[in-house]
Amino acid sequence: MSLFGTTSGFGTSGTSMFGSATTDNHNPMKDIEVTSSPDDSIGCLSFSPPTLPGNFLIAGSWANDVRCWEVQDSGQTIPKAQQMHTGPVLDVCWSDDGSKVFTASCDKTAKMWDLSSNQAIQIAQHDAPVKTIHWIKAPNYSCVMTGSWDKTLKFWDTRSSNPMMVLQLPERCYCADVIYPMAVVATAERGLIVYQLENQPSEFRRIESPLKHQHRCVAIFKDKQNKPTGFALGSIEGRVAIHYINPPNPAKDNFTFKCHRSNGTNTSAPQDIYAVNGIAFHPVHGTLATVGSDGRFSFWDKDARTKLKTSEQLDQPISACCFNHNGNIFAYASSYDWSKDSHVSLGRSPSPPCKGKLQDFLKWLWEFSTAFGQNPAHRKHSASVSHYGLLCSWAQKHRDMNFIIPRKKITFSCVMQPKS
Repeated sequence: MSLFGTTSGFGTSGTSMFGSATTDNHNPMKDIEVTSSPDDSIGCLSFSPPTLPGNFLIAGSWANDVRCWEVQDSGQTIPKAQQMHTGPVLDVCWSDDGSKVFTASCDKTAKMWDLSSNQAIQIAQHDAPVKTIHWIKAPNYSCVMTGSWDKTLKFWDTRSSNPMMVLQLPERCYCADVIYPMAVVATAERGLIVYQLENQPSEFRRIESPLKHQHRCVAIFKDKQNKPTGFALGSIEGRVAIHYINPPNPAKDNFTFKCHRSNGTNTSAPQDIYAVNGIAFHPVHGTLATVGSDGRFSFWDKDARTKLKTSEQLDQPISACCFNHNGNIFAYASSYDWSKDSHVSLGRSPSPPCKGKLQDFLKWLWEFSTAFGQNPAHRKHSASVSHYGLLCSWAQKHRDMNFIIPRKKITFSCVMQPKS
């Protein structure tokens, strides 16, 4: 049986269930563009695990959909299937055997997508949007971990509608990562918690954040024995922290570095500072990639503490990234992320920016931004998770206005050897 069943008919030549592909000529590095990208901002990407033959890419978007492509050795991408939520999709992940995909959404639910039957069922429920989702495969249990803006971390047996366990968070969950037996969760108000997953999940340690501004992304890295040993944490202030859980010399081993800034590390001239939207570690070399609202991706060697390469600048922010299982494909998504506020973006939009009362929306965004301490006039790097929540709430209230932001794309850099 085919991974996607025998009657799906997706990916046939000349047609696509996603409609016609959009053309975006601004691809400065001439990387391979994925066909039939989503019609709204792409918030998350994930490649299939090594247990699955070939390479399949999953993307979740603010168009409420989750799409899957097969990535062939030639670089050609074939749309295979899609599923829908009733709200923007904020995170996706795979099961360890590659048979299922798990999705988290602003509709306050998480779903399990069985790829062989192309059916999706709800497996989790929260009281607020679900920001993160991860599959945990332990020797004595398997479950899905969801983190939400309702300040809870829940663990789910996919066969039950009730969570196996609920852990309270100090604040809203903004980002998380899992590599068994470790989980790291970063929350609003710069909260940072490490969990151990052996036997059953439990809090291991709360860490004082090494960053001074809001957390945006986190990724766990491994040691030479292939065991999780620390994490990289990115913030909205163009900075990444490398933090080991049990370092021999914390003052020496843990450090932060600047990135995604208009003038590099030159502090004598005014700088535009951009959010770090995603971090991914190379599965073979252990180097890391960062992507930011400046429209660039960079590769770094954390051990040598050096930058390996920076891309040319795209015309939009890069909102997400990931490596495939053997590290020879790097995927990144180009999407507007509201980091320059609505009035800046809409003036440059190639698509009709809004059908409705745009002035009402801008006034609404201003009032709520001020209430959350995220006044756009005060910060150039003001695109925060709070803004995303506000935008989602506004979109749910004003669906009839058909608010549109620029066309999005996913791009591959297919030859990636960051470290010899």
